[in-house]
Amino acid sequence: MNQTQLQAARAGKITEAMAAVAKAEGLDPEKIRESVAAGRVVIPKNPAHTCLKPCGIGEGLSVKVNANIGTSPDRADVAEEKQKLAAALEARADAVMDLSTGGDLLALRRQVLDNSPVPVGTVPIYQAAVKITGEGRGIVDMTADELFAVIEAQAVEGVDFITVHCGVTRAALDRLRGEGRLTDIVSRGGSFLACWIIANQAENPLYEQYDRLLEICRAHDVTLSLGDGLRPGCLADATDRAQVTELITLGELTERAWQAGVQVMIEGPGHVPLDQVQANVQIQKRICHGAPFYVLGPLVTDIAAGHDHVACAIGGALAGWAGADFLCYVTPTEHLALPGPEDVYQGVVTTRIAAHAADLARGRSQSWARDRAMAQARRNTDWPAMLDLCLDPRTARAIREKNPPAEEEVCTMCGRYCAVRLMREYLHPKKES
Repeated sequence: MNQTQLQAARAGKITEAMAAVAKAEGLDPEKIRESVAAGRVVIPKNPAHTCLKPCGIGEGLSVKVNANIGTSPDRADVAEEKQKLAAALEARADAVMDLSTGGDLLALRRQVLDNSPVPVGTVPIYQAAVKITGEGRGIVDMTADELFAVIEAQAVEGVDFITVHCGVTRAALDRLRGEGRLTDIVSRGGSFLACWIIANQAENPLYEQYDRLLEICRAHDVTLSLGDGLRPGCLADATDRAQVTELITLGELTERAWQAGVQVMIEGPGHVPLDQVQANVQIQKRICHGAPFYVLGPLVTDIAAGHDHVACAIGGALAGWAGADFLCYVTPTEHLALPGPEDVYQGVVTTRIAAHAADLARGRSQSWARDRAMAQARRNTDWPAMLDLCLDPRTARAIREKNPPAEEEVCTMCGRYCAVRLMREYLHPKKES
């Protein structure tokens, strides 16, 4: 059996993936190996995903961005999903998750795996639920064997990381009942398991048979993304007993995954008020022993529908500065509809701005070099350089082309009264030869 990245790192081996991550991050490969060995960095890389370019997520690395794509029962267009993947990659997402629940799920996922050079994640219980309901049964009729069969099949296909809601336990649900939340459970996978637990009066099979899950992940080097099934769905529910109870369980499961040689990262909230974002990151890092933290947003207000990608970026920038490692975007359609290709593009770009802002605040030299280069280009009114240095060159170029200035050197905001040009001419005049 091949070693996982974690097992190789612990054996003192610098894999090709570790070397590639080190080069991309501008770090010593040995530093990457040490961080992977300690569990503070993950490299999601299923050997069966053959077109993958390795990506590192975790402590000391640039903040990464994930884009969720996928179908729904109301909208399942294979061609559109290909466009959404292309939009995510054009906007430079670091990873994508296929969350499809409508149409031919195997064909959709195969299309993503065959065309994605970035890590691909899934939530396997979605496929299990679609299969069961397609047979005329209820989600609560799912067996543990049926769920694990889907997990193993996706691992064989080449999925690099999977979200599994192992922390939605009977004890956590007891805490949820006692808490009296406004929005109960907003995680789709978390709600599936909660309903299953209640209907069957049995423990979550992902928790009860966790060793079985670890065996599959170790065999295919699938990174576990321990899902936050009890994440808050509104600000009023943030950082409550149910959320923290689940997190404590995930911290314990993190150690068990490491002992089994399986890479693991932790998913986090959700809807969190601005003043609680830093505390949420610090709590996760402490309870989960420094494992990489993957946050959805967090969204810092509940009333930004139509602009939730902005609310996400505000929370994401603060979370990244506080130590979050991986930001999951939301799009302008969040809470309203399934996103289309342009929504995906806008979601990725907006979240990348947040990630870059966090990298600057964390003192990442490569990020500061890019901003300094932009400042120099603006001082020189070097438009080709300015447009190339943008996080979103496509949009920047479109705006400039739509608004051509009378003088090519300036823009239509100031025109001939351009402050930058005036100061260059009078404060820093060129010396005559």
